[in-house]
Amino acid sequence: MYSASKAALEVLTRSLAIELGARGIRINAVAPGPSATDFNGGAMRDDPELRSNLAAQTALGRVGEPDEIGDAIAALASDAMRWVTAERIEVSGGSLI
Repeated sequence: MYSASKAALEVLTRSLAIELGARGIRINAVAPGPSATDFNGGAMRDDPELRSNLAAQTALGRVGEPDEIGDAIAALASDAMRWVTAERIEVSGGSLI
């Protein structure tokens, strides 16, 4: 079910971007990778062994921090990204590449 909801969000992002673009409204989705958050009971934040295993699967060699996801969202909301719409932005430290 989780994968289906992620796919649906991507399709919704593109559909809304088409529908709202003429009004100057940009629609994008952020896809965070393994991050030290409360997700899954805080396991990625609190379990050193899990963090190590996940870090080994990223190009940057570590688990992300919540502020790094927030920085990407803030950048997308800024005028610097005014030509970006209908995109899925991967913010994962190069997870699983």
